[in-house]
Amino acid sequence: MALDPQLLEILACPDTHHAPLDYDPQAQTLTCTECHRIFEVRDDVPVLLLDEARPGRPS
Repeated sequence: MALDPQLLEILACPDTHHAPLDYDPQAQTLTCTECHRIFEVRDDVPVLLLDEARPGRPS
């Protein structure tokens, strides 16, 4: 099951900049468009905890 498109519209990075997130349905991850942290989606629930995010690389 994919994340609800309406939910994706309102999700934002939990860091102070609150940038939008890009969803990768294949990898089941959300990536911040500003800081590039990668957040897991587990059992269709986004885990938006800074302590659990992986560092990402700018594209």
